[in-house]
Amino acid sequence: MNTGREFLKPVNIYPEKPEDARPTPRYKPAPSYTPPPVQDPFPALATSNPPPIPIYNVPEKDIWLKYGLEVAPPLLIGFTRSWPMLLQTVVSYITAGWPAEQIYVVENTGMQQANARGQLGLQHPWYLNHTSLRRLGVNIVQTPVLLGFAQLQNFYLSLSYANKWPYYFWSHMDVLALGHENGYEGLTPPAGEPGYKSLYTLCLEELNRTMETDERWGLRFFAYDHLTLQNPKAIEDIGGWDTLIPYYMTDCDTYTRLYMRNWTQKDANCGVITDTSVTLNDLLALYRDPSITPDFRDPNPPPPPPPPPLPSPKGSEQKRDAGLISREPADPVEYWKGLLSVAERMRNYKNGDRGRNTWQSGQRGGQGEPFYYDSGGFTEALDVLTEAGKEVFRRKWGHLDCDLIVGGGLKFEDQWQVLRDWEN
Repeated sequence: MNTGREFLKPVNIYPEKPEDARPTPRYKPAPSYTPPPVQDPFPALATSNPPPIPIYNVPEKDIWLKYGLEVAPPLLIGFTRSWPMLLQTVVSYITAGWPAEQIYVVENTGMQQANARGQLGLQHPWYLNHTSLRRLGVNIVQTPVLLGFAQLQNFYLSLSYANKWPYYFWSHMDVLALGHENGYEGLTPPAGEPGYKSLYTLCLEELNRTMETDERWGLRFFAYDHLTLQNPKAIEDIGGWDTLIPYYMTDCDTYTRLYMRNWTQKDANCGVITDTSVTLNDLLALYRDPSITPDFRDPNPPPPPPPPPLPSPKGSEQKRDAGLISREPADPVEYWKGLLSVAERMRNYKNGDRGRNTWQSGQRGGQGEPFYYDSGGFTEALDVLTEAGKEVFRRKWGHLDCDLIVGGGLKFEDQWQVLRDWEN
């Protein structure tokens, strides 16, 4: 009799063919180029506490209370892989004035307790140094399993419930944050002058202004969502992020649904939030160490070009090393200008021929360590999930692109209810 349970019968995965009669798998060729090992951009942090941040960015104790805020605003930074990038992001926010105790690094690696136990090495793609983060003074929150981007955003929402946060900021882990230390008309005078406001202070001002003037505020974007102020009530109202659209197009889906439900999304300015794919050579530059000349390195550099012609014997070495000479402490604004110039080059590098997300493949070691997963395979699997999510978006809205309202004439209730408009 057919019980309907035949599908539960175990499959014989150990065929009785002798080993020499089984097919031979075809393996991928070995890569023609292997990038050099990843370097930690803040080696001093491994053995000592960080130096003081620039004095003009030191936040006044509990300054958030002066802005009538219920709780100190948390800043959530999600992390999956590439420790050098995450460390740069965290240090840049701290040195721009954000209190370390209000920063929450959300470890979304899927490594369970391996990082907390110190079981992974720097070359492991999902390595995260808990000891270094604690030296910086930030909080560490671990997701129970590896989450997609949309799932991670809903995890942030769950944290707002658990901690009774009426608002929170969140940032990507591949940014470099700098305050307006050169001054910005209408916002702040230069660093060191009376009335100067750090990146953190300007964020407090924007949060206060938003809470007092806008009952339907949903988001405040600082350089798009590289830094975002989030209203949990707005995300709850639209039913959260759509986890069936795990990566690209999930932002389009969420932000459009917020607009459809009349939650405001406005741009704000607190500093220079640069989208990067590379790290500073030494993060002591963010502490304005006068012995450090700011520059950057690619954690996943491209193959080297063919060797250039031999240089002329005179002067070439002096020119190469001139930028590495220690110098006297510079004027803070002048040092900031140097950092800003490097940040602009970092942004241009990411948006140029190198590719936006090449940094994600910088660490390729870790074989034999706990929870190891092939880095190239992980990247390929994410590409598959990303494409699947884009197809879910298209079917959900019956529209190909992000212009759901203007180009598709769609409203909130139209989700999964309309035919594909490109097949008319």
